Amino acid sequence: MNRIGRKFCLTASVMAVAVALSACGGPPAVPDTKNLDELYQAAKAEGEVVWFAPKPEAQMKPAIDAFEKKYPGIEVRYTNKKAPDLVTQLNVEQAAERVTFDVSNAGGLTVLPSQSMAAKVDWASYEVPSDQIFAGDFVYVWAVPKVWAYNTDALAAGDIPTSWDELLDPRWDGGKLSVESRGSFMTVWAQDPALGTDAGLDYASRLAQLNPHYTENTTQAHTLIVSGQTPVGTDLINLVLEDQGKGAPVAVAPVGPTNANKSYLFVADGAPHPAAGRLLTAFLASEEGQSALVGTYNSAIPTNTDCTDAATNRVIGALCAAGVEWFGETNLEQYEQFSEYFPEVEEALGTDVN
Repeated sequence: MNRIGRKFCLTASVMAVAVALSACGGPPAVPDTKNLDELYQAAKAEGEVVWFAPKPEAQMKPAIDAFEKKYPGIEVRYTNKKAPDLVTQLNVEQAAERVTFDVSNAGGLTVLPSQSMAAKVDWASYEVPSDQIFAGDFVYVWAVPKVWAYNTDALAAGDIPTSWDELLDPRWDGGKLSVESRGSFMTVWAQDPALGTDAGLDYASRLAQLNPHYTENTTQAHTLIVSGQTPVGTDLINLVLEDQGKGAPVAVAPVGPTNANKSYLFVADGAPHPAAGRLLTAFLASEEGQSALVGTYNSAIPTNTDCTDAATNRVIGALCAAGVEWFGETNLEQYEQFSEYFPEVEEALGTDVN
């Protein structure tokens, strides 16, 4: 690049610095913004934000529309991508210094590997509530508790299981339970002191003796429940509530406790639109962003059982109506424990084929 070109890059305005540095080679620089107003001006200069998360776009559209209305001049480009694939893609792109998306999702076993990929952000300066900032650079935006669900047409009221122990009844033998093979539905056994990991492994071994119908993921287990192919199975509460709204014969079983299954957003280190990525993440954590998410059952809920907002949050309402307590993650050490525990659960279930 000639001297004129270099001078142009060095004298570019703060609001356009990310674009200028990208043109000069190297990752975009993060504008020096100290509050949401300054952040918006920097994000507006970038013009767009690229968001990848493991959710159908239809579920995220209300929040996207609310963001674009509040912050005109910034377009949200959304892609539904599985969390493990996000980790793999971002790892490759950061190594090549060519990151293609700004905001990513982390949850479960992707939290630990995502930690080193997240940009360092002072989220408090962008008005993110302190109880939604996790491990410094993650922002808690929604939870999708794992539940046991049942087909309301297939089971009479007296046949609905009401506890983990009742799921071990011989009447469920021979594929009558659809069970996610990865074992993440057992997370609460590592969280609740009244349960415990050793007891959980014993439980998983006994569950395996019933020869459940194993599925690759929870969505597949949910499909079997809704269709009636299996009367009971592991599920995600947002899938249950979404299909209930469509008239499907599915409901949350009163089996607890369960895991809150928290999900976090973070801005990728080297993101092409670093200001817009920060602005979108802060918005989704705000009261306005949460109001847009709650209608699709993806908002944040209290870390542990709290039915205060049961009337306004259907996820909380469904859990509380079923009498299901929940536990959420509070530190990185728990995720480290999960990384060791889940493979042991798979071995106990007999699903550790990979």
